[in-house]
Amino acid sequence: MQPYISYSELKDWKFCSNYHKLERIAGLFGFRGNEYTAFGTSVHSVCDRKMLNEQFDDNEYFLSEFEKNLSELDEDIEVDQKLIEQMRNAGVRLNPHIIPAVKEKFGKYEVISTEERLMVPIDGTNYNFKGFVDLVIKTEDGKYHVIDWKTCSWGWNMRKRTDPMVTYQLTLYKRFFALKHGIDPSSIATHFALLKRTAKKGFVEFVDVSSGERKTANAMSLLMLAIKSISAKKIIKNKLSCGQCQFYKTKHCI
Repeated sequence: MQPYISYSELKDWKFCSNYHKLERIAGLFGFRGNEYTAFGTSVHSVCDRKMLNEQFDDNEYFLSEFEKNLSELDEDIEVDQKLIEQMRNAGVRLNPHIIPAVKEKFGKYEVISTEERLMVPIDGTNYNFKGFVDLVIKTEDGKYHVIDWKTCSWGWNMRKRTDPMVTYQLTLYKRFFALKHGIDPSSIATHFALLKRTAKKGFVEFVDVSSGERKTANAMSLLMLAIKSISAKKIIKNKLSCGQCQFYKTKHCI
């Protein structure tokens, strides 16, 4: 099977190549999910069905999905029951704002795909780029819009909005979506859709991500460096990440 690399794997490698080795190659468990990921996955599922114009009880479906995703967490993961109840209420409060926000932002649109799988060859390597694009729509001006749903509390600060390792996700999705379909990258725009759990208003906010030639080149350079390092089995511990690493001060930490 041809090897592949995803954005999430690239992010793990950038965090620390030893962490990447332990989680991605040795198969040890780092982050295993929590109530936040259960909430995000559940809201994401609602968004998919709404964008496909399916007829369903969105609140009932969200609550059912949330309970299912919580039940699938490992038994030893501690969750905050008070927070979970707040999340139940937040999902129900958020549901009716999703489609109106998309219409307000983009006007008339056609849904091209939801959860579209990317498995696209990376030039100059034997690797594919793997990804799942949450949503692609096409507006009346002929422009494609690649959108990634992100649940959060109140929103993102400017540091996160401009962090290259955050925005490279959409930069890479844009490049490989364009390659997959033979589309001119200049006809593709990219956006994060922030789904705000604790907002009093403005429950859905779109963060536009600009990915020109220079930024794309920088993202591809990082991707190529990661592939080269992983292929050569080159492991360098990133001490700046130690404080955030689940393997820190364990027998697995080099």
